[in-house]
Amino acid sequence: MSIVIAIDSFKGSLTSMEAAEAVKAALLDYGMDNAITIPIADGGEGTVAAFLAGGRGEWIREEATDPLGRQIIAHYGWVEEDKIAIIECAAASGITLLKEEELDPWEATSYGTGQLMQAAIAKGARKIIVGLGGSAVIDGGMGMLEALGATFFDKEGSRLKPNGASLGKVASISLSGLPDVSIEVASDVTNPLLGEKGAVSFFGKQKGLKPEDRAAFERNMEHYARIVAGAVHKDCSGLIGSGAAGGLGFAFHSFFPSRFSSGFDLLAEKINLDGLIRNASLVITGEGRMDEQSLHGKVPGGIGKLAKRHGKPVVAFTGKVDIDANVAKREGIDAILPIVNGPMSLEEAMEHAPALLYEAACRMCQLMKLTFD
Repeated sequence: MSIVIAIDSFKGSLTSMEAAEAVKAALLDYGMDNAITIPIADGGEGTVAAFLAGGRGEWIREEATDPLGRQIIAHYGWVEEDKIAIIECAAASGITLLKEEELDPWEATSYGTGQLMQAAIAKGARKIIVGLGGSAVIDGGMGMLEALGATFFDKEGSRLKPNGASLGKVASISLSGLPDVSIEVASDVTNPLLGEKGAVSFFGKQKGLKPEDRAAFERNMEHYARIVAGAVHKDCSGLIGSGAAGGLGFAFHSFFPSRFSSGFDLLAEKINLDGLIRNASLVITGEGRMDEQSLHGKVPGGIGKLAKRHGKPVVAFTGKVDIDANVAKREGIDAILPIVNGPMSLEEAMEHAPALLYEAACRMCQLMKLTFD
């Protein structure tokens, strides 16, 4: 039996490869030594590692600022022969960089993401691939743009701090410093910037936006979108993916020659995942939490669609199940196996994730032995 293991990261506890190796260890312990582990991502955490897995590129270390402006060390991927940089906005603007009590979209900025992009441009990047998953910001890309040379002013002509609190104050924008660089955006999010499914209303809560602040924040984002549309002579707020990463998608649509692609699709094409799944007997995937979003643009849903095309069974491991099994089955996920083995807090589950995933994979192997022996 040939097995393909392609599991997304369990945010904050396991990288894609660590998760895959935990499952593979269980398979080996049960005499199944024909498993292939594949690092995979959807544009969020783990995207750079997945792109560099083939060995053609290297990790580059840079100083940057986190969403609250604190100095950190962040990394991006670099492929010298093609002059391509691969950057995760989560590396410097990610939600995992903040404690839960620190989440504050009024103050948070994407400036650190812009710093990584600027460093890549200085290194000679001809193209930048930016993964937009896992951000802590809703600043419409103001921070990223300022780090790259744009400047935002209020109606008095004073320079604004590039964060969520400034969205409603922007009166004019200076674009003279922006670089000319090609951007490929890798994102699992297709949401527009504004409205019920937009950056504020749909994603605000998980980034710390209080329910009573949502209407005001949305009005500020609407104001910002109008100012940007006037500056670039086009309105990109309704374009697919403009709501990704708190409006970073909108900024890329508006200010750069950008191509938007599913992060999963980009990686799947690079590693010929379709061919690997076609030749497999079983496919194993998963992520930290399985819900309806898991089936649309994220790794489990992408794996499920490819496997369904070739009639291959799929097992998904997860920390938490928030989806109906029949819905998942229709999308190609045949079984969802939670890794938690008893009552425990989220912190405990994350701390012990490697062991929990290994044990869950062992339980799967026991069932497989009963079925096939």
